Amino acid sequence: MRWNSEEEARFEIKQLVSEYYKAFMQNKKQFEPGDRINYASRVFDDKEMCALTDATLDFWLTAGKFAERFEKEFAKWIGVKYAHLVNSGSSANLLAFMTLTAQELGDRQIKRGDEVITVAAGFPTTVTPIIQYGAVPVFVDVTIPEYNIDATKLEVALSPKTKAVMLAHTLGNTFNIKVIKDFCKKNNLWLIEDNCDALGSLYDNKYTGTWGDIGTSSFYPPHHMTMGEGGCVYTDNHLLHKLMLSFRDWGRDCVCPSGHDNMCGHRFDGQFGELPLGYDHKYVYSHFGYNLKATEMQAAIGCEQLKKFPEFIKKRIANWSYIYDRLKKYEDLIYLPKATENSIPSWFGFMITVKPDSGINRNEMTSFIEAHNIQTRLLFGGNFIKQPCFNPIRGTDAYRVAGTLENTDYIMNNSFWIGVYPGMTEEMLKYMCDVISEYLENI
Repeated sequence: MRWNSEEEARFEIKQLVSEYYKAFMQNKKQFEPGDRINYASRVFDDKEMCALTDATLDFWLTAGKFAERFEKEFAKWIGVKYAHLVNSGSSANLLAFMTLTAQELGDRQIKRGDEVITVAAGFPTTVTPIIQYGAVPVFVDVTIPEYNIDATKLEVALSPKTKAVMLAHTLGNTFNIKVIKDFCKKNNLWLIEDNCDALGSLYDNKYTGTWGDIGTSSFYPPHHMTMGEGGCVYTDNHLLHKLMLSFRDWGRDCVCPSGHDNMCGHRFDGQFGELPLGYDHKYVYSHFGYNLKATEMQAAIGCEQLKKFPEFIKKRIANWSYIYDRLKKYEDLIYLPKATENSIPSWFGFMITVKPDSGINRNEMTSFIEAHNIQTRLLFGGNFIKQPCFNPIRGTDAYRVAGTLENTDYIMNNSFWIGVYPGMTEEMLKYMCDVISEYLENI
């Protein structure tokens, strides 16, 4: 027999995985000008691969010990009481919103027809749960060059039907949390922070995602840390925490984790709804829920990524600063991004907006940059209400616009961004800036 124990076998298998990484994945070809530069990429080493191997050998394919460990470590790191792992950032936003539709919230329950203030200049899944449930998103314009909600327009968006504000921190830059928070408190509104593009950003020395009632994160490969797929929903509110668990786990009333039964000792003696007395509590459903759990393999990767995360943040900030310093001499032609006052963003990307009288066509500029093998991205859906998915509801009362979306439209036509992910080297940053400078110098 080759191994004397399972531990010995695991050790050797992981040693081989580590050696594989070092032999075939660690020493990538050094960057040369003209090589492809993606806007984002995974940053990992043999630690993640060995953790993934550990979880695979356990073959506990749903959420288990690694998921529980990640939730505890993530909650401690970001500074909240409760964190719940899910299968994607989109699911995180769905879970966050659906939590606020629970009848247990009484007068603060979001019902169909109630309004939620948000922006159209962002990613679809901040808005999709609102529309799919039958609530009404109220779209407010954003500012340039912060690219977050114009907080001076909040009162215009408010109505007797308003129940919540659901906003993302754009590309790592925080929205004006103090103003938004005060507005929500004054009007008894829920605040959901879509923190998917801003994990690690600080506002008044406190992490984004922890200011509102609920925060969400995404661990998709381009994001600040990765599990491949994955997301998280977090809160300090005990009732919301219990509701999240129900909605995430099929809508069930029971709180026993997978693989455990009757932890409360009352599995067969309760009365629920119109079910017969003593109906198995494992199959009692108090909400219309989903199965949004992540897998052990995802969570195992996340546990290792979390250890690296503070360095990821530092590198993102340094990369963003390098690009800013190189491009600031072109401020007569382009708007450079501006951090919100009292914040330290954990930047997701570097936004560039063409100025009105610059003579620059955004599409021509991005085509030039892409032709030099540098990946660019627009600010997601542009003006989201102009997307084809709005065709069936266009002109109806399924959504509302407060004021105009002038800046949103301008961004849709004149803005783009490039990456600052922590795997970028100084040579890559220099090449990107050289290419952009070449274009701007010839305008």
